[in-house]
Amino acid sequence: MIRSMTGFGRGESSFGGFQVTVEVKTLNSRYLDISSRVPQSIQHHEFDIKEIVQSKLARGKVHINAYVDRTNNSKPSITYNSDMVQAYGKMLEQVKFLANIQEPVKLSDLLEFEGVFETRQEDEKEVEVIWKCMTEALQKATNLLNEMRSQEGKELKNELVTQVTGISEMIEEVSELAVKRIPDVRERLQNRIKSMVADEKIDPERMEMEIALLVDKMDINEEIIRLQSHLKFFLEALENDEPMGRRLNFLCQEINRELNTIGAKANDSTISHHIVLGKEKLEQIREQVQNIE
Repeated sequence: MIRSMTGFGRGESSFGGFQVTVEVKTLNSRYLDISSRVPQSIQHHEFDIKEIVQSKLARGKVHINAYVDRTNNSKPSITYNSDMVQAYGKMLEQVKFLANIQEPVKLSDLLEFEGVFETRQEDEKEVEVIWKCMTEALQKATNLLNEMRSQEGKELKNELVTQVTGISEMIEEVSELAVKRIPDVRERLQNRIKSMVADEKIDPERMEMEIALLVDKMDINEEIIRLQSHLKFFLEALENDEPMGRRLNFLCQEINRELNTIGAKANDSTISHHIVLGKEKLEQIREQVQNIE
């Protein structure tokens, strides 16, 4: 089943007084490009985060955002700096003494100073809890992301099958036209030979060259067979469970090459018109393939 490279997934996990929310967003990219924004306490797990994502995704530009919230039963996220509190308290007592102030030092006086409160650093057990929640939330987010990408992949597949089938039907018409035009090409070949034979200065080598060129232009059967083979492989690849975006892109290049060759060799306005329509369908296929993992 094919999957789109664009999607979004969100996962949450709570344990031990912490709740971690992870959001994963993916965009088109030739390779797997992962960037993450996570709490400082688990930034050292960046490589582990990438390993989890790599086990779920093959291609795409991946953006990961993680947020940590403390539940009501957990410790507050800030604490006081005891050294700063003692230093400021002693300083205020000295100032009060020197200024001969009788009023006692109040808490509000201490709160006027910066550095009294600071963000509390999680201990090892809390970091383990946060990481546990992070892995669970990330798994949930990537699973939901892949569900969305698979759903979009189904729509992409239907559109691709329609376009590829259209090219295949067009090629069958071109094949029939190529057979029907053989008598006309043969007649032109005979007329060309007669005119050359009537020339007293006929060059045998030139005659052979002219015949070879006309015969080569007349025969587009080989290109048609290769094109039909590429179209068949394309449809088979759509049924593959493995990521096939790169393979489909390669097949698009091969299909385009054969269409160009047929159009150039046919030397027929009706066939050329069919080839133009086929290339229009191929361009739509290329745009869709760019979004396939």
